[in-house]
Amino acid sequence: MRKTSSKQPRALPKEVRKEQLIRATIKCIAGHGLSGVTLALVTREAGLSMGIANLHFESKEKLLLETLQWVTAEYAAGQAAILENAQYPTTAARIEALLQFDFSPAVIDKNKLAVWFGFLGEARSRPTYRRNCSRQDRESETRIAALFQQALDEAGDETADAGLLAAAYIALVDGLWLNALVDPRRLPWNKAHRAARQYLASAFPQHIGLAT
Repeated sequence: MRKTSSKQPRALPKEVRKEQLIRATIKCIAGHGLSGVTLALVTREAGLSMGIANLHFESKEKLLLETLQWVTAEYAAGQAAILENAQYPTTAARIEALLQFDFSPAVIDKNKLAVWFGFLGEARSRPTYRRNCSRQDRESETRIAALFQQALDEAGDETADAGLLAAAYIALVDGLWLNALVDPRRLPWNKAHRAARQYLASAFPQHIGLAT
């Protein structure tokens, strides 16, 4: 007679469950929009119970906010790894790495971009969303402005404003992401990438070439 095991499956750590739910939320936002997301939809996507979702997030609003924070923190960490890491031998190499990162598969993932733009669309009427999105943009602009100032100093350019160049780069990339996401046939990702490179090459001709 076969003995049955009395051991129960080990419960996954809290952070693993939370990430499962956040990743499921990202897919649900991409497919249904912010207003169409429900805890029931997310738990079904994650293959988890409503009880687990309520245990970790208590409400749909908390789950949505943590999803926004997760997406922005992931991007910020990737950007910081380039802008605050000493591994790049030159300023030109660092600018090139920033460009490649902003159009890398991990960043231009259509589900993550749908989340970012979904929250941006709600930011005006939702102070918590607005604060999170604004903080991410400010921190990114500060880091990029410091890099651009270094490039200007190396070129001996005392007329250009690194802060304005950084703000313009961020706005350009956001716009390229949105247009490529909405209408990829009109603006495929390789064309969006080239457009961003064109901007950097015009701003920093000594650091960025136009060859792709």
